[in-house]
Amino acid sequence: MENRTAEEKERINRQVSRRLNTELTADSPIIKLFAFDMQDDRTVIGTDEAGRGPAAGGVFASAVCFREKSRKLIEELMVLNDSKQLTKKKRESIYDVILNNTINATACVEVDEIEEINILNASLKAMKTACDEVYARLHNEFEIPRHNLIVFVDGNRYIKYLNYSQKFIIKGDAQSASIAAASVLAKVTRDRYMEKLDAEFPQYGWAHNAGYLTKDHLDAIDKYGLCKYHRKSFLKKHFAKLEEENSSGVKPTVLDKNQDEAITAEAPHGQLSLF
Repeated sequence: MENRTAEEKERINRQVSRRLNTELTADSPIIKLFAFDMQDDRTVIGTDEAGRGPAAGGVFASAVCFREKSRKLIEELMVLNDSKQLTKKKRESIYDVILNNTINATACVEVDEIEEINILNASLKAMKTACDEVYARLHNEFEIPRHNLIVFVDGNRYIKYLNYSQKFIIKGDAQSASIAAASVLAKVTRDRYMEKLDAEFPQYGWAHNAGYLTKDHLDAIDKYGLCKYHRKSFLKKHFAKLEEENSSGVKPTVLDKNQDEAITAEAPHGQLSLF
């Protein structure tokens, strides 16, 4: 698909627009997303994860297959995009549309297993679990054979031990409708999960920081310590830095999240970026 010329891609977009019986033009973002998937003659499953970067909670992955495509569905998914580019309100507005109009599955690998096998392997395992569940439904309900299936994987890694064709697509959630839809399901599901954990441990602010190491989250960790939902391996550098600062007595320098330069701060830490 990468070798197609701009003219060929434009022609395919027009064909998809006509096939879906929609008035949307070939350069419409939603048409481009579906056209990307429909360039492959095989049945496409798109998969994406949510929660690799946070230091608390499990990592989620969803897999999505659009078995039926209609004008009504396309119009209901007009805002579909990489979930990180959508507001929470927009993600929520299309969550049920995707859930109810696709063959889909969502899987979670929890903290204990993340710590045991590392976050990359945990993410890929969640993807494989979700994809296998979607394939099982496609096979059982529609008798789709393995050789007529391909998985589009967001990112730059293949899924280990997947028993059918796959293709990784860098920034695939901005190119493929199936991957974009999977990114929305994974993100919304994980956000709701973190809100439940927040009700159990409200001091960490997970309902709004989703487990990322914001300054408020780190302050809460320093004050209350870790809980069972924290990924301890993600915090080794933070605790090592605190130990060094406490032994030296030097006021720390942290990186402001809105600047590219170091600033001196009174707080013992600032925004940390893990990925």
